[in-house]
Amino acid sequence: MSSLVRDVMTRNVISVRESAEYKDIVHVMHARGVSAFPVLDAHDTLVGVVSEDDLLVKEAMLGAETHGLVRHHDRAKAAALTAGELMSHPAVTVSPDATLAEAARIMHLKHLKRLPVISGGRLVGIISRVDLLAVYDRPDEEIGTEIAEQVIEGMFALDRLAFTVDVCGGVVTLSGPVRSEPVAHSLLLAVRQVDGVVAVRDRLGYRRS
Repeated sequence: MSSLVRDVMTRNVISVRESAEYKDIVHVMHARGVSAFPVLDAHDTLVGVVSEDDLLVKEAMLGAETHGLVRHHDRAKAAALTAGELMSHPAVTVSPDATLAEAARIMHLKHLKRLPVISGGRLVGIISRVDLLAVYDRPDEEIGTEIAEQVIEGMFALDRLAFTVDVCGGVVTLSGPVRSEPVAHSLLLAVRQVDGVVAVRDRLGYRRS
């Protein structure tokens, strides 16, 4: 069924302290091939996130002062020397028990590329857009088997042999008899939430109200 954030998040998180200096952040970012770091205080509490965008302000502001293009916020960022001064805060976070749909919704609404994962007030992982999209890299046959066995038979106690589950490129075409329109809608919704399902085509047989 639907994966949770804990199932796909990166657990070995590269983070920096508030006191980390600009050049050190750039060096680690380049060496480790990452585009952002969670920022921790002395008590290992997440206080913000520093990203490439935060670091690029310094370069982008070179010469901009003479053209009157600098906002107060950007001027402060350009003068920043440590992670604590550079970071965006407060950090937008997600729980490891959140669904991938919930994490995707936060990223979309907040225009974020990644989310720190917090449990019990501690940083336990980080999840990116690539992690969320990874659930779609799943064989069609595996998706079909889960729908038949765990959804149709397991969740709805229906005879899976009475249904045809055709999966092509993650698109599921579901046909078979159900007793009512509400049951059909519930079944289709459950199928849509299976990892790897891109879309669901309704070919179910039921009396429409």
